[in-house]
Amino acid sequence: MKPAHIPEVNRILKRDYENNHAPIIELIRAQTEDPFKILVATLLSARTKDETTSEVCDRLFKTVNTADDLKPLTIRQIEKLIYPIGFYKTKAKHLKELPNVLDSDFGGRIPDTIDELCKLPGVGRKTANLVVINAFDKHGMCVDIHVHRISNRMGLIRTKDPLESEMTLREIMPKRYWKTWNRHLVSYGQRVCRPINPQCDRCLVRDYCKRVGVSA
Repeated sequence: MKPAHIPEVNRILKRDYENNHAPIIELIRAQTEDPFKILVATLLSARTKDETTSEVCDRLFKTVNTADDLKPLTIRQIEKLIYPIGFYKTKAKHLKELPNVLDSDFGGRIPDTIDELCKLPGVGRKTANLVVINAFDKHGMCVDIHVHRISNRMGLIRTKDPLESEMTLREIMPKRYWKTWNRHLVSYGQRVCRPINPQCDRCLVRDYCKRVGVSA
């Protein structure tokens, strides 16, 4: 796939995305514009199935609506609220630390830049980019395992890890596609362009894909 094909591939994947279930963070964004809840939902969604994240967020947000609501809770109480989220013990510790870091470093507000967000407990570049996009409607290039894998599989980039993929995509991709590239590829990667045995025979963008690393 050449960079010149990005508009057409994005158009095809957008139509496919709209005809299927949205990734969980887009669903939560549709329910709230609260940066705190979008941040928390994004943190919880890592290494967790969408269905589990949705159920846990529904339960958690009945008790916790602001960062201040986390302050009186013990780590054990937070663990119970977010179980069975993946790595729930670690995420509970991060949530417990979150209000203090927000108060001490950001005046209690959720920061709106990637570099600032990465200073929060448990927040890496993937999460920071997603929050910038979904909570603040700013340009971000979120690269998770799906975006890294599929962008390389297509032959659009040749990179070793998600960070290198993010920086390369930022260079070659027009900004108007930054916000949607992740959601389109996550949705597609979960259903069609899977890590193992990708369903190339029913791929909508197979004419643009070099199928790098795909055997048979």
